[in-house]
Amino acid sequence: MNQTLSTWSIRNPIATIVFFLLAFVLGLLAIPSLGVDENPNMDLPALSVIVLQHGANPAELESQVTKHVEDAVSSLDNIEDLVSTIGDGVSQTTLNLNIGTNIDRALTEARNAIEKIRDKLPQNLDAVIVERIDYIGGPFATYTVSSNSQSIEDLSWLIDNTIVKELLTVPGVGKVQRAGGVEREIKVELDPTRLRAVGTNASTVNAELLSINTNLPSGRSNLGLREHSIRTLGGASTVEDLAATRISLAGGKTILLSALGTVTEGISEQRQAAVFNGHPVVAFSVLKSRGSNLVDVANAVNEKLQNLKSSLPSDLRIDLVRTNAKFVQESCNASVEAFLLGTVLSILVIWIFLKDLRATIISSLAIPLSVIPTFAVMHILGYTLNNMSLLGLALVIGILVDDAIVEIENVVRHMSAGKTAFEATIDASNEIALAVIATSMTLIVVFAPVGFMPGIAGQFFKQFGITIAVAVFFSMLVARMLTPMLAAFFMRTSETKTHESSLTHLNDYLLAWALDHRWQTIAFAITISLISACLLNLMPKSLVNNADKDEIQLMAELSPGSTLSQTKQTVKSITTLLLKHPEIKSVFGQIGSVEDSLATNAAREGPNNVALFVSLKPKNERHKSQQELESLIHKELTSVPGIRTYFNHALTFGNYPFMVVLTSTNHANLQHSGEALTRQMKTVPGLYDVTNNSPIMKPGLVVRPDKARAAEHGITAQAIANAALAATIGENDAHLARFTLGDRQVNIRVELNHSDAQELSTIQNMPILGSDGITVPLSGVADISFQSTPSLITRYARERETTVSADFDSSMTLGSACESVHELPAYKELTPSINVTPIGDAKLQTNIFKGFSWAILLAFLLKYAVLAILFGNFLHPLTIMVSLPLSLCGALLGLVACHQSVGLYALIGILMLMGLVTKNSILLVDYAIVLMRKGMDARSAIVEANKTRMRPITMTTVAMIAGMLPIAIGLGAGSETRAPMAIAVIGGLMTSNFFTLLVVPVVFTFIHDLQSSLTGLLSKRL
Repeated sequence: MNQTLSTWSIRNPIATIVFFLLAFVLGLLAIPSLGVDENPNMDLPALSVIVLQHGANPAELESQVTKHVEDAVSSLDNIEDLVSTIGDGVSQTTLNLNIGTNIDRALTEARNAIEKIRDKLPQNLDAVIVERIDYIGGPFATYTVSSNSQSIEDLSWLIDNTIVKELLTVPGVGKVQRAGGVEREIKVELDPTRLRAVGTNASTVNAELLSINTNLPSGRSNLGLREHSIRTLGGASTVEDLAATRISLAGGKTILLSALGTVTEGISEQRQAAVFNGHPVVAFSVLKSRGSNLVDVANAVNEKLQNLKSSLPSDLRIDLVRTNAKFVQESCNASVEAFLLGTVLSILVIWIFLKDLRATIISSLAIPLSVIPTFAVMHILGYTLNNMSLLGLALVIGILVDDAIVEIENVVRHMSAGKTAFEATIDASNEIALAVIATSMTLIVVFAPVGFMPGIAGQFFKQFGITIAVAVFFSMLVARMLTPMLAAFFMRTSETKTHESSLTHLNDYLLAWALDHRWQTIAFAITISLISACLLNLMPKSLVNNADKDEIQLMAELSPGSTLSQTKQTVKSITTLLLKHPEIKSVFGQIGSVEDSLATNAAREGPNNVALFVSLKPKNERHKSQQELESLIHKELTSVPGIRTYFNHALTFGNYPFMVVLTSTNHANLQHSGEALTRQMKTVPGLYDVTNNSPIMKPGLVVRPDKARAAEHGITAQAIANAALAATIGENDAHLARFTLGDRQVNIRVELNHSDAQELSTIQNMPILGSDGITVPLSGVADISFQSTPSLITRYARERETTVSADFDSSMTLGSACESVHELPAYKELTPSINVTPIGDAKLQTNIFKGFSWAILLAFLLKYAVLAILFGNFLHPLTIMVSLPLSLCGALLGLVACHQSVGLYALIGILMLMGLVTKNSILLVDYAIVLMRKGMDARSAIVEANKTRMRPITMTTVAMIAGMLPIAIGLGAGSETRAPMAIAVIGGLMTSNFFTLLVVPVVFTFIHDLQSSLTGLLSKRL
């Protein structure tokens, strides 16, 4: 079959050309449809259960709402993580589901589960929302909106009513949120003295306005011969009309609304803001939906905004102030450039060795004819052009020409013996068929299983492994079909001459010594393997090197209770400090409503939260790297009082690269353990920004009704709470009257005027309406005291949690950080009531290393199975696979020399070595077996095979190294993350090439001796 395929291709050149031309064209057509993204889609499907209760305290929400919600949804299938965050007035429970879960079915089940417990929840909830989280991560692009003719109110409305609605129609946009700006509303600020004088309160006034100031449908009537609809129009047409509204009082009396306070048109209380280089701006940010391609979405958003400009005011400016899409596109371009440069270097290596233009061109055709058709398969599988898929193609450039090189070199050798090109190609292709098939299949069985690793690790590696496997498959077809056909018709005898080099003579000498000292050689190989295993265990472990993305994401948090004006002042100080660095181009700050990496977490909204996006000048225009700048900024921020800051470095869930969750039902023990671990982690060299999310207490007032006195007046706890709520912060939006303002409706917010609401005496004398229609001061039916309460409560796996987080400098890796923390007394002495769970990058690293262990074991077994089947022998595959442990030494030494740790990309490089290094052994062993079948003894056969195959082995090794060199050097955006992979492969190839030519022949002779002994033993028994 294998021989027939190449012979058939030579005898049917038209069919062969048409096949590859068709595959090439299909690949070219698929390229424009491939999306561009930074990484493969690793987004976990997620659901969110949000419960809103205006003004509710986190502690009450936890016991009355969150625990019931968690108990209801915890029985659902495929839950990866269950996380709850409770803040003022909102409880959010997030269900991160396993990859592959049917999100629509899970959503239906979650809604049914919540519906079953609805009667257990408080009856006065504002909303219970169960929804899919369709967007992930922080904003990928931010735009400012400015105009000389538009007010801030108008710009805010234009964003909310026009821009947001239009952008949400763009495929891949998950959410658009406004930053900065204001919302208009009608303010009714009541005078508490007047309220007490007439015997009413803010809650009653709000209820009156809600029932009076409204337009309602009132049915229909047939008048005459036509049907008429009936409407009741009670809404005021002007602010003056609203102020003239009469409010009902006890005893049938009424009073003008204007007599109780002031009625004005203004803006709502600002809880968020945006600043650009220290100046207030109105902006909006765009978040992508789960599974969408960032660059495609970014381009579509820009196109939509460009088209939208014609319908917007002529002087309106929409300016892009930051975007992640630029780095992603540059990273993609860098991978493409590395691919092209590697291609040129590989072709140059072929020409240097063969010194034959025709042979070089024929061999080089394997690259485009393997890569381009792969794009068609990627399109069918829904893959994107991302770091992993492009890196896979860039790394296999040398591999793709390997089979073609072997074919051509074998043809050249046969032609040098006096055969015609046609005869030489037939003989050479048949002779080398098994070796070419074996080398390609062993690569495929190494990389294909990687694509089926479970969880996030599997999602990350799937496109890498499958892309390489497909490209290698196409390269095998090229080598078995197109390369022999072209060689048969275009190679010329006069152009093919070979000469033995001094390197060949040196190899012959070393091999002779190794075969004469077989046990010493084996001992040396075993020693090298053991040293490699020890070195692997001792080397620092990491996840992914931080890339220089030309942007620093700095998160800051002020103490709970900080006002918006205080936060603005702090942001201004930080911005001034940052802009002193010449490497920094601009600083955009978003205050309040900060997006975290999980999803929108409403419980984290507040004027004390800040996200700063620091845009840097291009890497080639500054003298400091992003990591060096972050180190300097971290030291400088210690001079800004009252803030907690951290850099967002995490690859996955969370914001810190190191995060560990402590959970317990014993709250006091949990807080003590979290604080003790935090204190000790701060003493670990290399760790910084060590913090925990233990609830920070904020000052508060507690109103405890006197049940006896309240009962005398028919006053309930609910009535007291409603009155206090309406008077201080106003009712929630659903319970507010509306005022029609042009083409929109704005809220009418009723509350006490701010100056009086800030006085304790005003709260104590707040009138509470009894069932008899008489008002009583709050202090007359309740006791009021100060008491601190948690500002935010977080839960993990249905228990209170404390997350201890930290960042680390360049002297540390994620693995060493984990080891250092695990050795701390506070960690070792955690009581049994405390559960410890690593999350985020630490959890991902653990899963990846476990997944890789299984992937390597499976690859080893599959490789052996394939070799045993192809060679029809159980022992020869062991000879071939002896090069695997020997290559590890070079990979690790390469990483050590380049100051790299064993991380995600280095592991991929080591896995790639498993497929690459056996190629050389296969070429050697396969030809030795062929020679033995012709009558040579084992030693003579392996020596001759070594001499004959040294040239193609060296050529393919150098070609692979040349193809990966641009990645190892670290050219282009994101090169910091990609380099360890190429370094590991290059180091492993260099040592494996040496060991293959010396150690494998020795092992081959031992295996032959063993096989001969077993054969003799069996023949005697039979």
